[in-house]
Amino acid sequence: MDEQTQSPALTRRVFLTGATAAASLTVLKSGAARAARANSAIDLGLVGCGGRGKWLASLFRQVEGVKIVALADYFQDRVDQARGMFGVDPSRCYTGLNAYKRLLDSKVEAVAIETPPYFHPAHAAAAVDAGKHVYLAKPIAVDVPGCQTILESGKKATEKKLCFLVDFQTRNQPLFREAAKRVHAGDIGTIVCGQANYHAGRLGRQADPGTPEARLRNWVFDIALSGDIIVEQNIHALDVLTWFLDAAPLRASGTGGRKARTDVGDCWDHFVVTYWFPNEVALDFSSTQFAKGYSDICCRLYGTNGTVDSHYGGEVTIKGDTPYEGGRTGNIYQEGAVNNMMDFQRFVTDGKFDNQTVPASVRSNLTAILGRVAAYGGREVTWAEMMKANEKLDGKLEGLTA
Repeated sequence: MDEQTQSPALTRRVFLTGATAAASLTVLKSGAARAARANSAIDLGLVGCGGRGKWLASLFRQVEGVKIVALADYFQDRVDQARGMFGVDPSRCYTGLNAYKRLLDSKVEAVAIETPPYFHPAHAAAAVDAGKHVYLAKPIAVDVPGCQTILESGKKATEKKLCFLVDFQTRNQPLFREAAKRVHAGDIGTIVCGQANYHAGRLGRQADPGTPEARLRNWVFDIALSGDIIVEQNIHALDVLTWFLDAAPLRASGTGGRKARTDVGDCWDHFVVTYWFPNEVALDFSSTQFAKGYSDICCRLYGTNGTVDSHYGGEVTIKGDTPYEGGRTGNIYQEGAVNNMMDFQRFVTDGKFDNQTVPASVRSNLTAILGRVAAYGGREVTWAEMMKANEKLDGKLEGLTA
């Protein structure tokens, strides 16, 4: 129950088509991991055994000090495949909507949550309440109440001395980190305006539509389960945008729709949104999930002294009065995930529980939701208006087995 696609090689999802082959990948062990106490491996449960869940678990089990011991997914076939890959005891494999509860009742120290985003707030909150460390996929939620739940879970995790890490690859990539540091230091001067985009090919259907189970397998095409493409996929560009600006937008207006992909679900296939940030910094954002011949994930900000230009899997540079040569981010999809896994293991082992990724993830997730709300309404919507409305999406889970 996680990310699946057939997008071009440049996009971040290319590795999912080779999830099984990923089991043979070798992850470099960090010094902190090598120094982990003997016989102190973190017993990790995987909640969500779809393409990306299995791929991440293949990497996680190669991190010294982490052991995959339990599996949970709605679908039996996915649990069976993951069990074969990771050698998990059949008695520790769970299915159904409440599979995560049975996994949390078992002896696990931590969970990696790779389920459809609609379920993230409930799954993460239950994990923290059960005293488990949490490694959570993006986006953290599909609506405002879900984001608020994640924020509270992050605070509660810190209080309970638990690690709660959200897996955004760009935030743990050295070139992006250096660019953000320089922007925050004023290297591009006063930021005037900017742009961000996420253009990618369409995703592949996982089942013929028509049943509750097919809807769950095709969750990336379902607004309630995914949050629509601006939340589920485009958030990578918007996360960098809010990171570089170190701010949330004040208002947004937008448009978009379904024109190129109408064969499954109810998600839109394109968005065009204008955001206004503090100091009247205007940003235009666009996305497609059907493009052929072009793909890019970009955030570019124009300042009085220079321009920062960043691309997921491409160049990250600053040009202007104080240039930064930067370089290519390369295989950021895998390397960023590995960096996050190493941090997660180290944070748990060393007792670092400030959980700094949570507030930033809430901010970028709410930014994506604001763009969706504005586009759906075809009008300008303020951040304050969105938060006051506190709209919760209905997951429509009728017909599924608990």
